Amino acid sequence: MTDSEIALICKALSDENRVKIVRMLTRRELCACEILEKLAVTQPTLSHHMKILADSGLVSVRKEGKWSYYAIRCEQFQTFKAVLNEICCTDGAESADGSQRGYSCCCEDGGE
Repeated sequence: MTDSEIALICKALSDENRVKIVRMLTRRELCACEILEKLAVTQPTLSHHMKILADSGLVSVRKEGKWSYYAIRCEQFQTFKAVLNEICCTDGAESADGSQRGYSCCCEDGGE
């Protein structure tokens, strides 16, 4: 996954309504009208949110007549989660010469 793709996903998930939509879609595919019923937004605003989620690759859209159905793209989420799992912080501070003091990854051995 490229840095640009990662940034696009982070931007897509940076809005509370889009996070709510993703959570709704984890249960099952939903019609736009079902999503609209659960959010306090207008139809054009929902369309905007869905375009951002679809453009990021997190959500797929399927047209059936005049209706649009949305679903989570699990493979994109799994790839993104793997990228996040690669991020590791240290519990030690850098010393004046730039070397790590007491380095250990907070992600190793089940640490938080």
